[in-house]
Amino acid sequence: MALFLVRHACALTRSSWSLDDLERPLDDQGRRQAESITAYFDGRPVRAVWSSRATRCVDTMTGVARAHELEIGVRAELTEGARPGDLLESMRAEAAVDGDLVMCSHGDLIPEVLNRLLREGMRIVGPRGCEKGSVWELETRGRDITRGTYVAAPGSAG
Repeated sequence: MALFLVRHACALTRSSWSLDDLERPLDDQGRRQAESITAYFDGRPVRAVWSSRATRCVDTMTGVARAHELEIGVRAELTEGARPGDLLESMRAEAAVDGDLVMCSHGDLIPEVLNRLLREGMRIVGPRGCEKGSVWELETRGRDITRGTYVAAPGSAG
Protein backbone atom coordinates (compact mmCIF):
# COMPACT_ATOMS: atom_id res chain seq x y z
CA MET A 1 0.00 0.00 0.00
CA ALA A 2 1.16 3.52 -0.74
CA LEU A 3 0.09 7.12 -0.79
CA PHE A 4 0.38 8.96 -4.09
CA LEU A 5 0.62 12.73 -4.43
CA VAL A 6 -0.21 13.85 -7.97
CA ARG A 7 0.35 17.39 -9.17
CA HIS A 8 -2.54 18.36 -11.41
CA ALA A 9 -1.99 18.20 -15.15
CA CYS A 10 -1.43 21.31 -17.30
CA ALA A 11 -4.33 23.74 -17.30
CA LEU A 12 -5.20 26.91 -19.17
CA THR A 13 -2.95 29.74 -18.03
CA ARG A 14 -4.12 32.00 -15.24
CA SER A 15 -3.69 35.02 -17.53
CA SER A 16 -5.98 33.52 -20.19
CA TRP A 17 -8.72 32.61 -17.69
CA SER A 18 -11.04 35.36 -16.46
CA LEU A 19 -13.31 33.30 -14.21
CA ASP A 20 -12.71 31.86 -10.73
CA ASP A 21 -9.28 30.20 -10.71
CA LEU A 22 -10.75 27.10 -9.01
CA GLU A 23 -12.76 26.52 -12.22
CA ARG A 24 -9.75 26.68 -14.57
CA PRO A 25 -9.81 23.52 -16.75
CA LEU A 26 -7.10 21.35 -18.24
CA ASP A 27 -5.67 22.28 -21.63
CA ASP A 28 -4.98 19.78 -24.44
CA GLN A 29 -1.62 18.77 -22.98
CA GLY A 30 -3.23 18.38 -19.56
CA ARG A 31 -5.89 16.05 -20.93
CA ARG A 32 -3.14 13.86 -22.42
CA GLN A 33 -1.28 13.94 -19.09
CA ALA A 34 -4.46 12.92 -17.26
CA GLU A 35 -4.80 9.92 -19.60
CA SER A 36 -1.19 8.93 -18.82
CA ILE A 37 -1.84 9.26 -15.10
CA THR A 38 -4.90 7.02 -15.45
CA ALA A 39 -2.77 4.41 -17.25
CA TYR A 40 -0.09 4.68 -14.54
CA PHE A 41 -2.57 3.53 -11.90
CA ASP A 42 -3.97 0.68 -14.01
CA GLY A 43 -3.66 -2.59 -12.10
CA ARG A 44 -2.81 -0.92 -8.79
CA PRO A 45 -4.99 -1.52 -5.71
CA VAL A 46 -6.44 1.99 -5.59
CA ARG A 47 -8.97 2.19 -2.74
CA ALA A 48 -9.63 5.94 -2.80
CA VAL A 49 -9.10 8.99 -5.00
CA TRP A 50 -8.97 12.44 -3.40
CA SER A 51 -8.72 15.81 -5.09
CA SER A 52 -8.44 19.50 -4.44
CA ARG A 53 -11.63 21.46 -5.14
CA ALA A 54 -10.00 22.90 -8.26
CA THR A 55 -11.47 21.72 -11.56
CA ARG A 56 -7.97 21.04 -12.94
CA CYS A 57 -7.33 18.57 -10.10
CA VAL A 58 -10.73 16.88 -10.34
CA ASP A 59 -10.28 16.54 -14.10
CA THR A 60 -6.80 15.06 -13.59
CA MET A 61 -8.27 12.38 -11.30
CA THR A 62 -11.52 11.61 -13.16
CA GLY A 63 -10.04 8.80 -15.26
CA VAL A 64 -8.33 7.17 -12.27
CA ALA A 65 -11.58 7.21 -10.29
CA ARG A 66 -13.61 5.81 -13.19
CA ALA A 67 -11.07 3.06 -13.91
CA HIS A 68 -11.29 1.90 -10.29
CA GLU A 69 -15.06 2.47 -9.99
CA LEU A 70 -14.59 5.07 -7.25
CA GLU A 71 -16.00 8.49 -6.49
CA ILE A 72 -13.57 11.39 -6.13
CA GLY A 73 -13.39 12.68 -2.58
CA VAL A 74 -12.99 16.46 -2.77
CA ARG A 75 -10.80 17.52 0.14
CA ALA A 76 -10.12 21.07 1.34
CA GLU A 77 -6.66 20.11 2.64
CA LEU A 78 -5.53 19.40 -0.94
CA THR A 79 -6.65 22.78 -2.30
CA GLU A 80 -4.15 25.46 -3.24
CA GLY A 81 -3.28 27.60 -0.23
CA ALA A 82 -4.20 24.92 2.33
CA ARG A 83 -1.99 24.32 5.36
CA PRO A 84 0.60 21.57 4.80
CA GLY A 85 0.11 20.29 8.36
CA ASP A 86 -3.57 19.58 7.67
CA LEU A 87 -2.71 17.52 4.60
CA LEU A 88 0.05 15.66 6.45
CA GLU A 89 -2.32 14.73 9.25
CA SER A 90 -4.87 13.38 6.75
CA MET A 91 -2.13 11.41 5.01
CA ARG A 92 -0.90 9.90 8.28
CA ALA A 93 -4.44 8.92 9.24
CA GLU A 94 -4.74 7.01 5.94
CA ALA A 95 -1.21 5.58 5.82
CA ALA A 96 -1.95 2.22 7.44
CA VAL A 97 -5.20 1.51 5.57
CA ASP A 98 -4.98 -1.31 3.01
CA GLY A 99 -4.84 -0.23 -0.62
CA ASP A 100 -3.45 2.83 -2.36
CA LEU A 101 -4.72 6.38 -1.86
CA VAL A 102 -4.26 8.74 -4.83
CA MET A 103 -4.41 12.46 -4.04
CA CYS A 104 -4.25 15.38 -6.48
CA SER A 105 -3.00 18.76 -5.34
CA HIS A 106 -1.00 21.84 -6.35
CA GLY A 107 2.54 23.13 -6.80
CA ASP A 108 2.48 25.21 -3.63
CA LEU A 109 1.39 22.43 -1.30
CA ILE A 110 3.18 19.31 -2.53
CA PRO A 111 6.76 20.66 -2.06
CA GLU A 112 5.88 21.95 1.42
CA VAL A 113 4.55 18.54 2.47
CA LEU A 114 7.60 16.78 1.00
CA ASN A 115 10.00 19.17 2.75
CA ARG A 116 8.32 18.47 6.08
CA LEU A 117 8.54 14.73 5.46
CA LEU A 118 12.24 15.07 4.59
CA ARG A 119 12.90 16.92 7.85
CA GLU A 120 11.14 14.05 9.65
CA GLY A 121 13.45 11.48 8.05
CA MET A 122 11.70 10.37 4.87
CA ARG A 123 14.19 9.05 2.33
CA ILE A 124 13.94 10.02 -1.34
CA VAL A 125 15.02 7.57 -4.01
CA GLY A 126 16.06 9.08 -7.35
CA PRO A 127 15.30 12.55 -8.68
CA ARG A 128 13.10 15.22 -7.16
CA GLY A 129 10.56 17.49 -8.75
CA CYS A 130 6.99 18.74 -8.86
CA GLU A 131 6.14 19.18 -12.53
CA LYS A 132 2.53 19.36 -13.63
CA GLY A 133 1.23 15.85 -14.22
CA SER A 134 3.89 14.24 -12.03
CA VAL A 135 3.45 11.66 -9.29
CA TRP A 136 5.13 11.09 -5.91
CA GLU A 137 4.82 7.55 -4.57
CA LEU A 138 5.12 7.58 -0.79
CA GLU A 139 5.73 4.32 1.04
CA THR A 140 4.40 3.97 4.55
CA ARG A 141 5.05 1.99 7.71
CA GLY A 142 2.16 2.44 10.10
CA ARG A 143 1.48 6.18 10.26
CA ASP A 144 5.04 6.97 9.14
CA ILE A 145 5.83 7.98 5.58
CA THR A 146 9.27 6.47 5.07
CA ARG A 147 10.27 6.72 1.42
CA GLY A 148 9.40 8.82 -1.61
CA THR A 149 9.89 8.16 -5.32
CA TYR A 150 9.24 10.80 -7.98
CA VAL A 151 7.83 9.98 -11.41
CA ALA A 152 8.00 13.01 -13.73
CA ALA A 153 6.24 11.38 -16.69
CA PRO A 154 3.95 8.61 -15.43
CA GLY A 155 2.92 7.48 -18.91
CA SER A 156 6.46 6.32 -19.64
CA ALA A 157 6.82 4.50 -16.31
CA GLY A 158 4.19 1.85 -17.08
